[in-house]
Amino acid sequence: MKKILSLLAIFTIVFSQAQWKTNFDREDKNTIEDNKKLSYGYFLGFNYFDFKITPDIEGNYGIDQYGRFTVESEGKIGFSAGLMGKLRLNNYFDVYVQPGIHFTERTLYFNHIREDASYPHPAPSTELYTATAEDSIRTLKSSYVDVPIMIQVHGNRWFNTRPYLQVGAGYAMNLQSQENNTDDNGDGIFRLKTHGFNWQVEGGISIYFRRFKLTPSVKGIFFMNNELVPDDPDTVPIWANSLESLQTRAIMFSLKFE
Repeated sequence: MKKILSLLAIFTIVFSQAQWKTNFDREDKNTIEDNKKLSYGYFLGFNYFDFKITPDIEGNYGIDQYGRFTVESEGKIGFSAGLMGKLRLNNYFDVYVQPGIHFTERTLYFNHIREDASYPHPAPSTELYTATAEDSIRTLKSSYVDVPIMIQVHGNRWFNTRPYLQVGAGYAMNLQSQENNTDDNGDGIFRLKTHGFNWQVEGGISIYFRRFKLTPSVKGIFFMNNELVPDDPDTVPIWANSLESLQTRAIMFSLKFE
């Protein structure tokens, strides 16, 4: 056993020295890219969008008798794509504009809604609404056109890689928001606001090849505004009117090509 461990240790030392020598002699690739004042590229990736939910604590729904939230959100894996433009500031800072589009789908579960249960309409109406099985679920498909402006800080190149971190803010337009739809949840339509603002943080490692730069990255997107559009005043308050706010939260993994 000691002989095996000794051989493994010797092999590790020899391999490490050989690897270091190989890396030390390695040619830096695509060095012109770093010094360009303006450059561009594109990205492809996968996203996961969800909601931060705040219930209406003054309402009769959204919170049960034990103080627990009764509305839940579930996201699905979506697709993202877009373009990039870079303005070089100096050896350590760049400004990026990254317009893109995110296709996503989320489901809201209203666990306080029971099939065949009756719910009163707002006063002065005395009518009752009888819920169906479909009333407890709302599926929201969204297509966000997102335009963030990011400040990137990066370290020195280590052979043909370079880590970076960037933060910024963006404007987003939801092309499937249904904000201007005259129907609401009483007709099966859950509405969101079309326009939104967010802040973003991203980290990754750029890998340099001879003809291009490949960057795997992970980004977080956090909306600052309330995207919820209330239901009409005469609609039973078991859907949108049981909530105070909805704010998008998202994580995205992407591959950038420059």
